[in-house]
Amino acid sequence: MADQIEVPTPDGRILEALTEGDPEGFPVVFHLGTPVGAVPFPLLDRAARNAHLKVITYSRPGYGGSTPWPFSERGPRVADDVVDVLALLHHLGVDDFLTLGWSGGGPRAIACAAILPGRCRAAATMSGVAPYDAEGLDWFDGMGQENIDEFAAAGQGATTYHHYLRQLPAPDGEPARPEDLVANLGSLLTPVDAAFLTGEFAEYVDAFGRKAHEQGVVGWRDDGLALVRDWGFDLADVTVPVSVWQGREDAMVPPSHGDWLAMHVPTARPHLLEGVGHLSLCARFEDVLTDLKDLAGV
Repeated sequence: MADQIEVPTPDGRILEALTEGDPEGFPVVFHLGTPVGAVPFPLLDRAARNAHLKVITYSRPGYGGSTPWPFSERGPRVADDVVDVLALLHHLGVDDFLTLGWSGGGPRAIACAAILPGRCRAAATMSGVAPYDAEGLDWFDGMGQENIDEFAAAGQGATTYHHYLRQLPAPDGEPARPEDLVANLGSLLTPVDAAFLTGEFAEYVDAFGRKAHEQGVVGWRDDGLALVRDWGFDLADVTVPVSVWQGREDAMVPPSHGDWLAMHVPTARPHLLEGVGHLSLCARFEDVLTDLKDLAGV
């Protein structure tokens, strides 16, 4: 059962957060994707309980009940989210922790490793994006057209990106059926991911999408802007162990992103998996958490 909490930040904002997994377990901060609000995640909850880990998740600014960042045409940086992680840790009385980021949350997990090496024992990314200006990487190659269009708009600044996002379909009053979710995601879904988007997992995807849209697109806008600007830290400074998990059948974040991170994060332990996609990688949560504990010596 997830416990929901509200956490104040030093600058007067509020973060909507929840805890899952083993209440007595070692803490792991889970960074959600883009656009995703914090709702109970049964698949992760069970894996964390089996691994004796306590999961701390929060809605980034502008998602769910979390106060948005002040408006800026360039948007926030990925490193800014580490300030919110510190507020969460302080509120919960947590010192050392592990961290895991999925998709757009991947850079936030690496940011914790880079900026908080004295407290972050190990980090993991699952289908995490590489830097937008990554040298030697064609950032869009192999990406579904929906994401190509979206991040091209993000690269033009907050006003253009906000207008673009406002034109996209938003959740309505009725729960979405799995087939509706598959249709909405279009070319972003490979066959292995479309097959995984059913049952309990489809209910989670529908729920996090609704939570993400509670304040319109402001959270999504600032989240995406952070990914396409300088992240605010240098990957070369990472000294904490980082595992890089990437499926080869991923059209949301192409496999080349995982390859690039595995080569450029100094402490990377790569797990580049055949026959696995962006969503279906979540079936490997127990493997990811077990590996994360091993990296940290927990």
